Amino acid sequence: MPNSLFDKVQVAPLLADGAMGTMLHAHGVAFDKCFDELNLSQPVTVVEIHRAYIDAGAQLVITNTFGANRYKLSKFGLERRVGEINAAAVALVKRLAAAPVGASGRSPLLIGGDVGPLGVRLAPFGRVKPAQAYAAFREQIEALVAAGADLIVVETMSDLFEIAEAVRAAKDVGGGGVPVIATMTFTRDDRTLLGDSPTKVGTELAKLGADFIGVNCSGGPAQVLRVLNAMKQVAPEARFAAKPNAGWPEQVSGRIMYPATPEYFAEYALAFAEAGAKIIGGCCGTTPEHIAAMRAALDAPPGKPRERRIFFAADHEERVAPADRPTQFAEKLASGKFVIGVEMDPPRGFSTHKLLAGAHLLAEAGADVINVADSPMARMRMSAWAVCHLVQQEVKIEAVLHFPTRGRNLLRVQGDLLAAHALGVRNVFVVMGDPTSVGDYPEAMDNYDVVPSGLIKLIKQGFNAGVDHSGADIGQPTSFLAGCAVNLSAPDMDKEIRALRKKIVAGADFALTQPVYDIAPMRELIRRYEARHGLLTLPLLVGVLPLYSARHANFLHNEVPGISIPELLRQRIAGAENGAEEGVRIAQELLAELQDVPAVRGAYLMPPFGRYDLAAEIIERVRGKVASSVTG
Repeated sequence: MPNSLFDKVQVAPLLADGAMGTMLHAHGVAFDKCFDELNLSQPVTVVEIHRAYIDAGAQLVITNTFGANRYKLSKFGLERRVGEINAAAVALVKRLAAAPVGASGRSPLLIGGDVGPLGVRLAPFGRVKPAQAYAAFREQIEALVAAGADLIVVETMSDLFEIAEAVRAAKDVGGGGVPVIATMTFTRDDRTLLGDSPTKVGTELAKLGADFIGVNCSGGPAQVLRVLNAMKQVAPEARFAAKPNAGWPEQVSGRIMYPATPEYFAEYALAFAEAGAKIIGGCCGTTPEHIAAMRAALDAPPGKPRERRIFFAADHEERVAPADRPTQFAEKLASGKFVIGVEMDPPRGFSTHKLLAGAHLLAEAGADVINVADSPMARMRMSAWAVCHLVQQEVKIEAVLHFPTRGRNLLRVQGDLLAAHALGVRNVFVVMGDPTSVGDYPEAMDNYDVVPSGLIKLIKQGFNAGVDHSGADIGQPTSFLAGCAVNLSAPDMDKEIRALRKKIVAGADFALTQPVYDIAPMRELIRRYEARHGLLTLPLLVGVLPLYSARHANFLHNEVPGISIPELLRQRIAGAENGAEEGVRIAQELLAELQDVPAVRGAYLMPPFGRYDLAAEIIERVRGKVASSVTG
């Protein structure tokens, strides 16, 4: 069979079918139903759709198994029927392939076993390990191949790690005798959901060893052609596949509509062929009419090229300023709940997809707030207030903006704060910031007009009262919640207590600490503060940085100012079989201790090396949750 496929595409591009989900919905199937299970319960409907695509001229018919993996099927209680559902899907196409009908007359038809995403995140942005993903893909692919699929179609992937496991499973199952198509999907900005560019995707897919690589889903044909050409630049020897959506979907009178017409697809079928695509088809929103138009265009004698039309989608969503009620973070601090925040660093470029994926994971695990650092270690990164806004808009969890005074003059400080408030970012953590001498641009300006206690006063007694630093009216009071830093391991504890007192008098609402591994210094600071100033009512969120390995622990202990790790903990990490797992246990034990300290209202997790999955695991343990995952 492989030679048959490769021989076909040497002569002319192979035409695949179009959307299955779109057609099932058109046949009255609700979107909340399990489409894959219809292979068993409504086989006639599935066969009718396959037949319509064959009649339209499709040479490659793709099975109704896009979500037929253990993870997605588990949502419907069908995880034990993976083999049955996939085998039934292949059998339905085989009935038609044995006696093809319709206009194409192209026999025999090829059966593509469809493999979509698992519907779960892989580590470090999710809980599913690569080996678990591989096992799930292999289970599905084994069923497809055993039932008689001619090739495997891995499609609509957005994670390079996930598609790598799917292709590896397909190659292992097929043993080189079953061709593999591997395609990814892109967002409006020509990036995957995790922020990878077409050139990176093309480079990585070419390394995987799939027989065909390319693009499916995404936007309309114009975008897919653009992405395809970019991928070709880095993988010129690859065989390519292109299966676009019928444009970006729109909701009209409660129905999902796609704007691209069959005639438009016909034009782009020729464009894909000219660009060197060997497999061409349709994805969401395409119908047998689209495939018939593409078939006619590909079969027609060469003629005068027509002008190609490109659709552009506009986003007219209006941004609304937040109400002036207390922030959710403020309400949680006041409720007495043990609050957990997690630190995330802004990206070095403009893509936020991976950061948002991590934020989604943390929110699902039970984090109360996401802390967004601003140029940590004086490294150039995206502005933190923009990331805070995106996290709140996309993930629906409140963010805390880290706001360093260093490197900002008084005009910039006030302008940035007002901009953040206008975008709904009202939790701020005021800190001095790292000196530029340690970062990417040591020669950059390092001056500042206001110290942290002064900025807290400006925010709480100025902006929140409706006036700026000079006393001029700003039109409407802001409603910021302002936090400050406290160093539990300061070499001069008396000086640290004086600074903390000034911040509290200025109006600080909460405090974040550096990472701690021993609560004794914290108890001593609280004791000494209360001996001088009375009960410490300022909510403390204590920093917890999970240890990852013995090397990590030694680095923090020996090279990071203000961090001291007890010898016992360093020995535990050094002797552990898995340092990361032991680090999670140590963090969990520390959090349990912290909950017994009256002044402590929560924790401030700092995931090591961007391992948000470790932070999520710690949160779930503290919250008493049990992580649910489907394993083999």
